[in-house]
Amino acid sequence: QVQVAESGGGLVQPGESLRLSCTASPVTFSLYAMGWYRQAPGKERELVASITRDRMTNYVDFVKGRFFISRDNTKKTIYLQMNSLKPEDTATYYCNGRPLSLPNSPTDFGSWGQGTQVIVSS
Repeated sequence: QVQVAESGGGLVQPGESLRLSCTASPVTFSLYAMGWYRQAPGKERELVASITRDRMTNYVDFVKGRFFISRDNTKKTIYLQMNSLKPEDTATYYCNGRPLSLPNSPTDFGSWGQGTQVIVSS
């Protein structure tokens, strides 16, 4: 299991931006597919954005055009640039990854980091 440390969350107003960071442990980080997930209170954890080892990205519909995932293999870090934030984006954001590809369900991961909380409120 990859060990991760997320950071960058905070309290922002609707329409503002945040950039989340996730630093991971594997020596072979460059071979990992990585994803950003989020869990809102009372809801299940869901995938928000993913990036393959080849830097192909994918987003869920409700963040397309607003959120952008990227990676820096030299720093073993992925980022999530979140623009035009909405109150419904309020959640704890987590990252995770696996070699080659992400699992079909977040529940397939054996462990998670502590996450970083994002609150969007006026």
